[in-house]
Amino acid sequence: MDLRPAEVTSVLEQEIASFQGESRMQSVGTVLSVGDGVARVYGLDDCMMNELLEFAGGVRGVALNLEEDNVGCVLLGDAAKVREGDTVTATGRIISVPTGDKLLGRVVNALGDPVDGKGPLGTSDSDLRPIEQPAPSVVERQPVSEPLQTGIKAIDAMIPIGRGQRELVIGDRQTGKTALLIDTILAQKTTGGGDPTNPEQVICIYVAVAQKQSTVVDLVRRLEAENAMQYSIVVIASAIDEASMQYLSCYAGCTMGERFRDEGRHVVIFYDDLYKQALAYRQVMLLLRRPPGREAFPGDVFNLHSRLLERAAKLSDDAPKINPRYQAGGGSLTALPVVETQEGDVAAYIPTNVISITDGQIFLETNLFNSGVRPAVNAGISVSRVGGAAQIPAMKKSAGSLRLELAQFRELQAFAQFGSDLDKATQDKLTRGERLVEMLKQGQYKPIPAAEQVMMVYAGTSGGLDDLPVKLVGEFEEQYLAYVRDTHPEAAEAIQTAKKDIPDDVKKQLDAAIAAVKTQIRA
Repeated sequence: MDLRPAEVTSVLEQEIASFQGESRMQSVGTVLSVGDGVARVYGLDDCMMNELLEFAGGVRGVALNLEEDNVGCVLLGDAAKVREGDTVTATGRIISVPTGDKLLGRVVNALGDPVDGKGPLGTSDSDLRPIEQPAPSVVERQPVSEPLQTGIKAIDAMIPIGRGQRELVIGDRQTGKTALLIDTILAQKTTGGGDPTNPEQVICIYVAVAQKQSTVVDLVRRLEAENAMQYSIVVIASAIDEASMQYLSCYAGCTMGERFRDEGRHVVIFYDDLYKQALAYRQVMLLLRRPPGREAFPGDVFNLHSRLLERAAKLSDDAPKINPRYQAGGGSLTALPVVETQEGDVAAYIPTNVISITDGQIFLETNLFNSGVRPAVNAGISVSRVGGAAQIPAMKKSAGSLRLELAQFRELQAFAQFGSDLDKATQDKLTRGERLVEMLKQGQYKPIPAAEQVMMVYAGTSGGLDDLPVKLVGEFEEQYLAYVRDTHPEAAEAIQTAKKDIPDDVKKQLDAAIAAVKTQIRA
């Protein structure tokens, strides 16, 4: 349609009046060189450390080396799409990931993008948090005193873990490290009924670093089958992903957990494993031409793990008054990092680094695993530096002598191989030790509630199993716990809430149950 000049002028005036002009500065650079997942960029004068950069091919990167005339950038996508001379745009924000309830039940990558085929997360920009955060200060924390139940007798009885603690899981490959983590995730269902909306429910975050995708798929299927995925988040940087994604994935998972912690919730995060993260970090740093140190690792590899694990904490109840960053006090973030050893060498570089950062370690031994002791926890060198402060009182009292009796059994067992003439006291300790070892065995994916663990530990340490054949201990446990559940359903609650020791009336009930089940088994 034809418009007269006056009409054209009127339309233009309306458009100009309604136009809201915005001008902004944008830092733009050029790719100087690219190779092996690393790009050198010229022209980003205002670039920040760990700033997210966007390349012309849709690939993102993170700035790690800020040099005098260029920026060393690690690519977080297909490096083949980035070419020399391409335009690079600085986003003006530190690399961040989405956080919040919408991540529960999802599988995401190191950038928080969903990879489970269930569609977008539906988070907003207000849910984004930088992956690098300062750890809470001393005054913002409180002592670790609340137990984190793993559902595993050998750990909850001898190496207790508290909410806010950092406990290392260490051992050779194929010794049951990941199985231990899965059992711990399943055990958290008891804290809030598996309902993610329940503020008492412990949230679980599993970070898979450089693992096969098939392994992670099996883990997710197991969690879904047990209805544990609804209160869990899985962060994956698989073996085929870029080394930069593997290195950043642990920090991304930690940031997701901190959101819940700052809201007063309880979170447990599993890093599986930090040795592979260190290898990925070494690869990235060598490509950036940073000078190598011991075993070719960069000099700040200790800081790589310390600044991650120091973020685990039990926040003070009045944390919001101290720091407005926290929305509610009393939340906790518990870290269970995994480190794989080579031939049981716990004195290697990365294992000793992480041992010195954490509050104890659970050592899984190959020989024990191969001999059928599962979980293969070596009670001799495993330790929790929080100790009994993170146990329910009844367990603390019942399991007080357990470590000592097992340690004595190990020594006497080695000694008994060389001689047949043993006095009665030695024979009694060997008899008790064999049954305690059998009692601590546990099937995979079968976490046991804390009160029932106390019942079994009491049966072992009180001498109730001493006259029972070792091969019948497993059968006894099954029937004994079922018997107590049926005849004394109130016993579990009494044990859980006991202030010091198992109440005397409950002890009498347990003694009667032990005697009845032993008679039943032998019949």
